[in-house]
Amino acid sequence: MAADKKAYPLRISADVLDAVQRWADDELRSVNAQIEYVLRDALRKAGRIRHTEQSGTPAARKKS
Repeated sequence: MAADKKAYPLRISADVLDAVQRWADDELRSVNAQIEYVLRDALRKAGRIRHTEQSGTPAARKKS
C-alpha cells in the first residue's frame, strides 16, 4: 500500500457491493479503485477538491 493512502473499513450492503463490483468489472477497475473514483468524482462535483488534484500528489494533500 502506498504511504499516502490509509486503510478504512467500510460496511456496505451486499446488493450495493455487488453493483459496485459489476461496475468496476465493466470499467476494468478493482472495487477499491471504483469506490475511490466515485468518491473523488463526487468530491470534485461538490467543490470539495480541485479538479486537478490526483491521489498521491502534493496538491491533493491539505495544505496547512
